[in-house]
Amino acid sequence: MARSDSIGRLGAEFFTPGSSSFTEFVQAHRPELLSTGGLLPEGVQAAPDQVPHGTTVLALTYRDGVMIAGDRRATMGNLIAQRDLEKVHPADDYSAVAFAGTVGLALDLVKLYQVELTHFEKIEGIPMTLNAKAARLAAMIRQNLGQAMQGLAVVPLLTGYDPTAPLGRRGRIFSFDVTGGPYEKTDFHAEGSGSPYARGALKKLYRADMSRRDAALAALQALFDAADDDSATGGPDISRRIFPIVSVITEDGFERLSQQETEELSREMVEQRHHQPDGPVATL
Repeated sequence: MARSDSIGRLGAEFFTPGSSSFTEFVQAHRPELLSTGGLLPEGVQAAPDQVPHGTTVLALTYRDGVMIAGDRRATMGNLIAQRDLEKVHPADDYSAVAFAGTVGLALDLVKLYQVELTHFEKIEGIPMTLNAKAARLAAMIRQNLGQAMQGLAVVPLLTGYDPTAPLGRRGRIFSFDVTGGPYEKTDFHAEGSGSPYARGALKKLYRADMSRRDAALAALQALFDAADDDSATGGPDISRRIFPIVSVITEDGFERLSQQETEELSREMVEQRHHQPDGPVATL
């Protein structure tokens, strides 16, 4: 990545004092390697039907921590570009990030963010606090503002387990706007074109003391409602065995629910929908 002399020795930039940010290091010495830095030619807008976009992702806190989930569909206009896209990724041992928006840039952003957190921990000897992780992701999103204004927006959702927070509030959720503004959310949140329907479902199903199983069912119900009203969101694909990605972050760290567990819960939910097509009602 960095320049070296003809003998193969590292360049002077590696020995110049600076911050512990990998992104800032690359921005200073090899900015052409950052996919978030380039703009389309002046006056050019990205055609929405030519670039894959991913939706919908959501997060909710529960008894043991925080859960984050996403559907698997990516679309280009009215076409399904991919049926099994993974929109939920671990950021480090105690945080995870999911995304809606331009798929190519989002995947690059997630990989760069993972490196950013690892690099900081190696340089400083300690992991970032969750607040610092949110601030760092916000700065990275801000670097993509020019492309976002040209139609290539990336909207991530960050979750993490914060051992310094009071008991019962250690699962935390952060959303961001396209300018990089971070906003901490309480209880639950969703992003993407199906997010209004997902948030509506979570509003009636959410309880702070939910078990992991109940939280997973609530997340799957919310994604099903989103898919029911938003063509860009995909529901469980029983025939192809493609199901939403569901992960949790607790005091034990990040864990992705197994394919078998997610499939069993998805099939149970679909069976319930045979009797209640509009999903479960809110308890009074």
